[in-house]
Amino acid sequence: MMKPLLLGVGLLLAACTNLPTPTARLDLADALAARQGWQRVPIPSGTFELAAYIPRTHNTGDALTVYIEGDGLAWISPSQPSLDPTPNNPVGLKLALANSGGNAAYLARPCQYTDTEARGCSQRYWTGQRFAPEVIEASDIALDALKARFSARQLTLVGYSGGGAVAALLAARRNDVKRLITVAGNLDHAAWTRLHHIEPLTGSLNPVDARDALNGIRQWHFAGGKDKVVPPSLVESFANHFPDDQRPSVFVEPEYDHACCWVENWPRLLATTR
Repeated sequence: MMKPLLLGVGLLLAACTNLPTPTARLDLADALAARQGWQRVPIPSGTFELAAYIPRTHNTGDALTVYIEGDGLAWISPSQPSLDPTPNNPVGLKLALANSGGNAAYLARPCQYTDTEARGCSQRYWTGQRFAPEVIEASDIALDALKARFSARQLTLVGYSGGGAVAALLAARRNDVKRLITVAGNLDHAAWTRLHHIEPLTGSLNPVDARDALNGIRQWHFAGGKDKVVPPSLVESFANHFPDDQRPSVFVEPEYDHACCWVENWPRLLATTR
């Protein structure tokens, strides 16, 4: 009777053994950024200190594109949260580094690339409360800091996966976001949890509930035809909540899944939003 449990524990321990440490994940992001002449900078943001990556040298200008990371390594099994949500594959950062044209910056989510025992870091902020009001407030403060650093007046927000939800919620509360772009974005987490038969994200704000505030903002949402994490039907459903004359553009890439092949083709995809 105990064999399945022991097997499960053994597999989990093996997975944990093979998982890169938080330090290794941080070093990977730093190395990716350094190759493109970017650097990591901390941004005090109320409850949290958020990590950002920016070019070491950049021009000041009117417009800034900010990329917001996904949920990262939120869980190591269906029932066990990670001890550190720093991404194992930082797709959001890779998209930022592939940005073509204009100033760009990258913003991590709370407790990524930082000491999870630091002030404000609790597992709830990468599990059920990953889109909590205090999370969005901290990201809002960070956007102001990035705007000031680049002397920008207008923002384009690009969110990957759960970062799409953060980007949409930020766009809904600000008056300087001119464009909202998501990639495999979780834009209705209530529908998402129902689809996957998992616990609701109680305590999290939901982008679909802020749709009225998004009217007037130009939106593009990319979905992967083979994405089983955030399937295109969820993205289309979000867009269908808008009036016909305000409906966001939804582009489905038939051969893409949740991680592949956004980074490789990002310059081409980004060009379709201009």
